[in-house]
Amino acid sequence: MGSYKLLIVDDEQDIVELLQEHFHYKGFTVMTAASGEQAIGLVEQQPDLIMLDVNMPQMNGLEVCQHIRALVSCPILFISARVEEVDRIKGLSVGGDDYIIKPFSLMELTARVEAHIRRDERHKQKTKIRFSHELQIDYAAREISYKDAIIPFTKKEYDIIELLSMHQGQVFDKEQIYEKLWGYDGDGDAQVIAEHIRKIRAKLAAAGSSVPIETVWGIGYKWRS
Repeated sequence: MGSYKLLIVDDEQDIVELLQEHFHYKGFTVMTAASGEQAIGLVEQQPDLIMLDVNMPQMNGLEVCQHIRALVSCPILFISARVEEVDRIKGLSVGGDDYIIKPFSLMELTARVEAHIRRDERHKQKTKIRFSHELQIDYAAREISYKDAIIPFTKKEYDIIELLSMHQGQVFDKEQIYEKLWGYDGDGDAQVIAEHIRKIRAKLAAAGSSVPIETVWGIGYKWRS
């Protein structure tokens, strides 16, 4: 499974060297970081998957994940010696896609990495969908355009649009949207959804597009079918 880019983040140099050599042999392009701060600087290179150690000094893996989740959509796999269920749940709730316990089998780790990348590729192969008139959503590229001009949305704004547009006519209340996109343990309040919706509508209107997100008063929001 060559040509894919991995970011390995761990402060234990021997583990980093082992994983770097192994995945390089498997044909991956491998980037490494020994701290959360270094990892944040490398996510701009848009890795296809991130392996993230939980137990790091200064900024631990959970904090790194919360910081970068708005910047990348690729799978994030936590690696940790913590075996308690509450730790695994916490890792998944902050935006992780898997949780692998040390010591681990390289064969199992490789299988999980490849499975997540295949799943992510299938997700990216979704077709473009054109809605009213010239409004188009490219689910593979995570882009929204009107009359072929890209409308810039933040990751969370796009995520809201994707959720609503893929369930046309279905009403979601603010709490449902918040839990689906931020997780049950998100640091914030479901009221931020109203502000995100306001910004989405403003950007669509500024681009000249109709606004297909409807408010169902007293209940929530839906994408007009």
